[in-house]
Amino acid sequence: MKTDELQQVRPGFHDAALGSQAVFRTALSALSHPGRVIEMPEVSALPRHGHGAAAALLQALVDSDCSVWLSPSLAGTDAAAWLRFHTGCRWAASPATARFLWVAEGDALPALASLDAGTDEYPDQSATCVVEVGALNSPCALDIVLTGPGIAAEQTLSVHGLPDDFATQWDANHARFPRGVDLFLATPTHIAGLPRTTRVRAMQEA
Repeated sequence: MKTDELQQVRPGFHDAALGSQAVFRTALSALSHPGRVIEMPEVSALPRHGHGAAAALLQALVDSDCSVWLSPSLAGTDAAAWLRFHTGCRWAASPATARFLWVAEGDALPALASLDAGTDEYPDQSATCVVEVGALNSPCALDIVLTGPGIAAEQTLSVHGLPDDFATQWDANHARFPRGVDLFLATPTHIAGLPRTTRVRAMQEA
């Protein structure tokens, strides 16, 4: 990383250990309760580009062993320099080879079927996709109904920013279990988790 880039990088966690732990607990809660919208704790300085909740999440989950793919609106911004500086991650050449993906709001979500689903022997080696969205649980274009582990009956989630065929893509992803992609949805301040064990259907299919 060039010296002038380093000078522009904002700080990360205010307290590296406590901040990382707080965000990791938030991520686990989101995956344990799929579709529940959870506020991200304010424990880190954040880059100028990208949603803050997505940045904090990746800062806690990614390390120097991880390959990360950034969507076009994030690649080359201070968000890329910030994540690389604070995690030591390496960049993936394509979505298909990435362990983590950070997809900016407004950028196309790579087809879930094209991402690394892990193997039957090592399903934990699959990709985790962090997708920025415009809003969670507000009037918007796509309402999805979630069922499965961690959900008592059904969980309805309204999302602004997912592709229209997301439910169909997710159905195919769920069918690959124990392989499959896990996904986080992120606004600037909140996240919701979608583990591969969750079933998703569009509201109109109910």
